[in-house]
Amino acid sequence: MNDEGRTPPVLVGDERATLTSLLQWQRDTLMMKCAGLTAEQLRLKAVAPSGLSLLGLVRHLAEVERGWFRNVFGGEDVRGYFPKNEAGEWTEFHVENADPAESFKVWEDTCERSRAIVAAAGSLDATGSFGEERYSLRYILGHMIEEYARHNGHADLLREAIDGVTGE
Repeated sequence: MNDEGRTPPVLVGDERATLTSLLQWQRDTLMMKCAGLTAEQLRLKAVAPSGLSLLGLVRHLAEVERGWFRNVFGGEDVRGYFPKNEAGEWTEFHVENADPAESFKVWEDTCERSRAIVAAAGSLDATGSFGEERYSLRYILGHMIEEYARHNGHADLLREAIDGVTGE
């Protein structure tokens, strides 16, 4: 894998430019880890006994973007894209019949919405809330970088198990 298609992070810049570019780098990394695979490979639960798949990660991160940027920071009440099943379980990781193109579109549209929310925010000190807890945009960006970085590590292992492709 190479860096093609990834937006390089800002190495010298203000805090907003640095944080948003690092987050975009992580988003681009996830897309790179999924590139060139078939629908079946994207659905493959490649690390037994885990039910985790690359497509499940894409769907999960769409939900995380929605939750933090739209609901927590933006104050919206947007319900999950991949709702609970009859057993009350969230279904983003249940990908057996999931359409990869639809799932990637949901994730890409959600990332675009997140970028717009961040761009419209006046300050990294602006806050949103979940319950009684308040969160600054600065914290949310840092948390999202961490969330993607952790799951990109999972994606790297999944990709290697699928076709032997490793690294960035």
